[in-house]
Amino acid sequence: MGRLHTMSDTDTQSLDSYPSGGGVSDARLVEAVRHGDHDAFGELVKRYEPRLMSVLLRFVRDRELARDLSQETFLRVFERIDQFDPSRRFGPWLFRIGVNLGLDYMRKRKRRLWPLLFSESRSETPPDPASADPRQALDLEQEVRHVLEGIPEHYRTVLVLRDLENFSTSEIAAILNRKEATIRWRLAEARTKFQQIWLRRQAERPPENASLADPAEEESRNVDE
Repeated sequence: MGRLHTMSDTDTQSLDSYPSGGGVSDARLVEAVRHGDHDAFGELVKRYEPRLMSVLLRFVRDRELARDLSQETFLRVFERIDQFDPSRRFGPWLFRIGVNLGLDYMRKRKRRLWPLLFSESRSETPPDPASADPRQALDLEQEVRHVLEGIPEHYRTVLVLRDLENFSTSEIAAILNRKEATIRWRLAEARTKFQQIWLRRQAERPPENASLADPAEEESRNVDE
């Protein structure tokens, strides 16, 4: 199965293509932060906070809570900045902390992890909406949510990061601290599981309008009688 086409590929950026304020690299900003430059840390926050908020909203579906988790993420980044390996990319390290916070929060509260995946913060549609009827689009979106709820968490996380948030395979590998081959395998498995559950649910659904009589035909029959 191909990827879930839920948004334009231009809606999100690769971590490698993030604009640098004043041409300053993440590595130089991190080094400055290590030497006590709070303005440099502010630049890192400015650079990554919007994308981090977008990702966290996928997990918690609450803007205030996502903002709290975002702030906690940056606090932990600041506290652990000396632990960061400068030979690696900063973005995936930051997102690993944020994603783990989101997952931990949901596990601790024993809530369903993926009740709603589609953010209200930007324009996007569920996969392959064939009809302009908003009711059908909403029904399709809800069906996608139900299918995703049936996929194990470690597959679901990869699927969301790749197909909903457009992270590259290498970025996801860095975020989740797994080998790229593992991520590619999990993604393939996740898409297969999504397709299997989707097809099973569609097969179990009654034919559309099977139990609904056409109001016009019903009225005509009543008149004839």
